[in-house]
Amino acid sequence: MTDLAVIILTYNESIHLERALLHVKHLAKEVFVVDSYSTDKTVEIARAHGATVLQNRFINYAKQFQWALANAPITSTWVMRLDADEIIEPDLADEIATTLPTLPLGITGVNLRRKLVFMDRTIKYGGRGILVLLRIWRHGYGEIEDRWMDEHMIVREGKTVTFLGGFSDHNLNDLTFFTDKHNKYATREAIDALNQRLRFMPRPESMSVERSSFQAAVKRYVKEEIYNRVPFQISAGAYFLYRYVVKLGFLDGREGLIYHVLQGFWYRFLVGAKISELEAAISHVTKLEDILEELERTTGLTLGAASSSEGASAASTSG
Repeated sequence: MTDLAVIILTYNESIHLERALLHVKHLAKEVFVVDSYSTDKTVEIARAHGATVLQNRFINYAKQFQWALANAPITSTWVMRLDADEIIEPDLADEIATTLPTLPLGITGVNLRRKLVFMDRTIKYGGRGILVLLRIWRHGYGEIEDRWMDEHMIVREGKTVTFLGGFSDHNLNDLTFFTDKHNKYATREAIDALNQRLRFMPRPESMSVERSSFQAAVKRYVKEEIYNRVPFQISAGAYFLYRYVVKLGFLDGREGLIYHVLQGFWYRFLVGAKISELEAAISHVTKLEDILEELERTTGLTLGAASSSEGASAASTSG
């Protein structure tokens, strides 16, 4: 067992959770499943595979994960963020087991190279082939950005390295689930984009290269400082053409076409349209507290929740 704690957030993830747990149960010393009161068999599956289960009311991903960091009884030297639909492949498991214990104290974070599997096809082009994400960090050095969307792990100090082993995002749900999820994501991203300009909620500092992966920092800068300043009627179409033509997304075949249209055009267009809709909803108010209240009413999101520890919790360990 590696001196590693894995944290997985869940809500109705019975379709994925067993697969994720099977890939880490012989690798990590501790596995914590932080559940948002699932109504399926998620909790039973977690306990059956020896995970410690904690439950907390969900506000957003960032607050839920920060709550997990604050409340999970972690004793391991290293901590890993893993989504229920992600898979640690055997070569990465070997790399973690052999290399992680040998890293010098100045290394506080480890980036992983995540590939995307969509409709059972690995997406290799369109700039979506490999995403480098900070996913492992020394206990006490990592935190998650307090954002409503596109939240990244960062390390407070020290340097990061990148492991090369296989790591994949392979969601097994259908396109109805995909579009519903991205519709909700679009609302959250619209909130973050508005907050970038209006500052009605506290806003985290921009990521530096040392605190997260270089790729994530560059993507964040381009999106917030360039893309978001262009009218969405232009930027969404231009972005799709960039991904599908310039970045060779057409080489991903039929599945790639579906993915790049939905995620590279429809989703980006929807975010822009929702920003426009929310701007209209708050056009009659000027005070920040009134803006926040109106956005909460319009979106149904609890934007004013200030504490990541809010909500009842319970913990249990399988026997």
